Amino acid sequence: MVPARYEASRFPGKLMQDLGGKPVIQQTYEAVVATQLFDAVYVVTDSDIIRKVIEAVGGKALMSKSTHESGSDRIAEAIVDMDVDIAINVQGDEPFIDAESLRKIIQVFEEDVEKEIDLSSLMTPISDWDEIANPNTVKVVVDKEGFALYFSRSAIPYPRSKNENTTYYKHKGIYAFRKRALLDFQRLPMQVLEATEKIEAIRFLEYGKKIKMVETHVTGIEIDTPEDLDKARKAWK
Repeated sequence: MVPARYEASRFPGKLMQDLGGKPVIQQTYEAVVATQLFDAVYVVTDSDIIRKVIEAVGGKALMSKSTHESGSDRIAEAIVDMDVDIAINVQGDEPFIDAESLRKIIQVFEEDVEKEIDLSSLMTPISDWDEIANPNTVKVVVDKEGFALYFSRSAIPYPRSKNENTTYYKHKGIYAFRKRALLDFQRLPMQVLEATEKIEAIRFLEYGKKIKMVETHVTGIEIDTPEDLDKARKAWK
């Protein structure tokens, strides 16, 4: 499932910007399909413009309400009547998504025979202090088993001593959900921590869900700002 909101708060219309001769959302959709990992791939959008682009290339698009607070809410609406066990969320601004990373988060559920894990997601190591301090970069800390403890736009853990051998992780907004966990997410109200940080993954933690984080070294470029789009265009070439 590729949630695709047209009026993004930081960069409205970003998914229709040109990247390598195609709109960003089309590049993302085609990258997901090309992995050949999924029974079906859908773009879930509030925009007729985006729907028409996907359908014009033979893709599947579902229309959703325009009032959703997050991509997870949008996907929950789309799958409520679908006969699925696991849904994967690849954000529409992730045209560099790769098969290896997606395979890793799917494997979490293949190995979870007791069905104790509610969702899995990706994290990548970062070492640049400007990025660690950047509030647009969501960081995550995990326990010794790799389960998420907290997500923040602040530097976590706080670098009181930069001499410590600490690895910082950037959270990549790509998830694999059990269907029941995603439907729970939609019906449970937002709490203070999520509202403060504006990070939807926190809601799962606030309600006791288990998030297994998987490390990837494929960083890619998430297109959140015009500057990100410039970087993406250079990388695409």
